[in-house]
Amino acid sequence: MNALARSSNNALRLSQRHSLSSKLLKSPARSRFQSTKSGNASKSSSNAGSTSEEHLSWPEYLKIRKQRRTWQNVMAVPTSLLGLFGGVTYFGSLETDPTKPILGLDPFMAYGICTVATMGVGYLVGPSIGNAMWRFSNRRTAHLIDARDREFYKHIAKNRVDPSLQNPTSPIPDFYGEKIGSLAQYRRWLRDQAKYKKRMVLPED
Repeated sequence: MNALARSSNNALRLSQRHSLSSKLLKSPARSRFQSTKSGNASKSSSNAGSTSEEHLSWPEYLKIRKQRRTWQNVMAVPTSLLGLFGGVTYFGSLETDPTKPILGLDPFMAYGICTVATMGVGYLVGPSIGNAMWRFSNRRTAHLIDARDREFYKHIAKNRVDPSLQNPTSPIPDFYGEKIGSLAQYRRWLRDQAKYKKRMVLPED
C-alpha cells in the first residue's frame, strides 16, 4: 500500500511539472503572437492615416485655390505701388530738355509713359511673388495641390467652349477657370459655358 501511494504521488508530481512547463513554453509564444498582432494593427492604422492624409478632396482644393488667387491679387497692389514709386524717383531725377524730344515725344510725356510702364511691370510681377509666397507657406501639401491642379485643368479643357467658336466682341467667360473657388462656382462656370456655346452655335435671329 505504501509503495502504491508513493508511486501515485510521484506520478501526480510529474504531471504537475509537465503541465507547468507546457504553460511556461506557451506563454512566450502567445505574447509574441499578441505583440505581432498589435504591431500589424498599428501599422495598418498608420498606413490608413497616411493614405487619408495623402488625399485632398475637391472642396478643400478649391478653397486652397481661392486662397492662392487672393494672395496673387493682394501682392499685385504693393508691387504696383513700388513700381510707381521707383519710376517717379528715377525718371523724376533725370534732367529734361523740352527742345530735345524722346522718340518724337515731349520728354515729360515720355517719362510719364515710362513711369506708368514701371507701375504695370510691378502689377505683372506681383502675382508671381504672391504665388511664390503662397507655395512656401503650403510647401507640405504642394505635391497634393499640384496633382489636383492637373486634374482640374483637364476638367476645364474638357468642358469649356471650343476656342474656334469665340467671338472677338464676346470672349469666352473665364476661359481658364481662374475665378472658380468652390463647387457652386464650378457649376455656375459649367452653365456659363453651356449658355455661351448655345449662343454661338445657335445665334438668335
